[in-house]
Parts: sequence; C-alpha cells; structure tokens
Amino acid sequence: MRTFRELFRTPEFSPLLVASACQVAGQTVGGLALGTLVYGTTGSPLLSSLAMFGPALAQVVGAATLLSAADRLPPRAALTALGLLPALGTAVQAAPGLPLWASFAVLTVLGVLASLGGGVRYGLLNELLAREGYLLGRSVFGMASGVLQIGGFAVGGALVATLSPGGALLVAAALYAAGAAVTRRGLAARPPRATGRPSLARTRRANALLWTDRPRRSVYLALWLPNGLIVGCESLYVPYAPRQAGLLFACGALGMLIGDTLVGRWVPRHRAGRLAVPLCLLLAGPYLVFAVRPPTALAVAAVLLATLGYASGLLLQDRLMALTPDELGGHALGLHSSGMLTCQGVGAALAGALAEGLPPGRAMAALAVASMGVTVVLAPGLRAEPAPRAPHGTGAARDA
Repeated sequence: MRTFRELFRTPEFSPLLVASACQVAGQTVGGLALGTLVYGTTGSPLLSSLAMFGPALAQVVGAATLLSAADRLPPRAALTALGLLPALGTAVQAAPGLPLWASFAVLTVLGVLASLGGGVRYGLLNELLAREGYLLGRSVFGMASGVLQIGGFAVGGALVATLSPGGALLVAAALYAAGAAVTRRGLAARPPRATGRPSLARTRRANALLWTDRPRRSVYLALWLPNGLIVGCESLYVPYAPRQAGLLFACGALGMLIGDTLVGRWVPRHRAGRLAVPLCLLLAGPYLVFAVRPPTALAVAAVLLATLGYASGLLLQDRLMALTPDELGGHALGLHSSGMLTCQGVGAALAGALAEGLPPGRAMAALAVASMGVTVVLAPGLRAEPAPRAPHGTGAARDA
C-alpha cells in the first residue's frame, strides 16, 4: 500500500481517522479552555500549565496498570466508551463552581484512560492496514493531528473569548461525543486481538516482555528521549521570542506535516529503516543555532528543518511493529504513546529548569546536544535489521 487512494479505500480507515480527529480536537480545545479557566481562578501559571498538559504525565500510570486491556477488549466497544467518558468528564469540568481539586481529579482520570485509548486505536490501525500499510496510515494520522492542533488552538481561543472557558469546554465535550458516535457507527464489531482477561499482572508482564528485549528497548528509547528533549526546546519558544513564538510553533507544525508526508508516501520501504537515525539527528541539529540568537528568518528556517525529523517516529513505530508479536501490537503502541508523552512532559520541565540559569537560546542548544548524544548512543541498536517477530511465549519470551 503506497498511495493515499489505496489507503482511503481500506474499509474502516476513514471512520477511525475521523473519530481520532474528533478526539484530538476535543483535547486541544478542552485543554486550552481548562488552562484558561484555571489561570483565571488561581492566577497560577504552574496550575494552568498542569491543567493543559497534566493528562500527558498521567498517562504513565495508565501504561503501568491498564495497557493489557488494549489487546483484550473489543476495539469498537472500547473506543466508543473511551470517547464517551472524556465527553462526560469534560462536561463536568464546565460546571460552574466546581472545586479545583475535583477538576484536577477528573483530569487525572482522563489522562490515565487516554493511555489505553492510544493502544486500542493504533493497535486497530495496525490490524486494519497490516505492516505494509501502517507507515502510510500512521503518517496520515500524524498529519491530521498536526493540522487539528493548529486549528484547535486558534478556534479554542476564539471560543474562550466568545463563549467563556466553560462554554468552550462544552464544545470540547461535544467533539468527544461526536468521535464516539463515529466509532460506534463506522467501525465493525470485531473480537479482541488477544485472549484472557486484562489485569494489572498481565500489564506488568507484557511491559516487562516488551522492555527487556534489547532491540525493542532501543526502539522505545529512540522514540521517547530524542523527541522529549526537542519538545523541551519547543517549550522555550515563548521565553526565547515572545512575539515570534506563534510563528515558530506554526513553522514547527508545518515541518512535521511535510516530513510525515514525505516519509509516509514517498520513501521506499527498503530504504526507510536507514533513515531513522539521520532523522533523529536532524530533529536536534538545527537547534544548535539558537545558542547565538539568530535573526528571526534563520530561527524559523531552523525550526522548519528540524521538525522534518519528527518523521523518525513513523519509521521507529514501523520497526517496533516488526519486532512485536501481533497479540501485543496494541499494548506495544500504547506503551510507546504513553512513554513519549511522559518524556515530553519531563523534557519541558527540564527545559524550564535549564532556562532558570541560562538564556533560553543556550538552554535550547544544550537540549539539542543531549538529544544528539542519545541518538548516537542508540544508533548501533537501530541500524541492525530487525529479526522476524516471534509469537508471544516463544522466541519473544526467551528475550525476556
């Protein structure tokens, strides 16, 4: 599968994409509205930031406890429920006079559940497209997510201004509910990919199996660490250049879209694996120029060039699926998603700490050097051809 036409002709791909788009739009609008509401109530930048990005950090709890369910629940039923629950929780957060602690409690629960949603969604995508189509399909999901985040922040800001933060939260709840409806009507009922009941013990065993295999561990670290450190660079756009921060964010989203399109559609599969390490280095290298505070045009060009490197994530996910038994596909992708978001949160916190003692541009350059160093250390484990994936309990079990 090498063309977008073939991709969109695949049964159930379009409904899954639309439902995911509704989810991303709901998260973007809802996060901005809640952050604005919390800041207006408390005047605290820290609490406002946690309101917007706290769910990403909460996903690590879900990754440690819930992910065995990603392959052991019927996908349509699970995704429908995981659309309705955020709709309900977001509507509750819009209630006037809701205590701050209650709002954050709901936020934490939704963040934990989101880790399971990623595993179910991308496990189903892998099942629908099989390995030869996953790279292209995942690139389309990434492009849609980037576009919706840009538009979602713009529309969310307008909604907050015209309807109030509470009204914008209700719109976000409606977007979640719309995604659940598309899931229910557009996806076929299908059995779980793995047998047995989900449990904490199964989650821990599967996490251990995935993590203790050295090739998979190298892929996970390459998916999480270089990416997380560069998100830390992006978190410093505002202190680096308050008036140009929006331009830098927009150019970063554009670069990501271009990279995903080129890699997902035009790079031959037999060459794709060789590009993961160069793209990880490209993701970091251009940020070195920020150490000398370049002119705006050069800074914009550096961000645009660097964010092409985010396409490395597509190649590394493809490699991860080549190394993972089919019955653990959803769990493996859910672990990737949760770990990536957690590392992005940690990267942003690390960037903020560095910027307390260094100019923001030099802090960005330092994070870029760290990202490149991690990539160089991991490179030997990423260049070898992956061995054929073994069923759970055979060759994969020996690696554990």
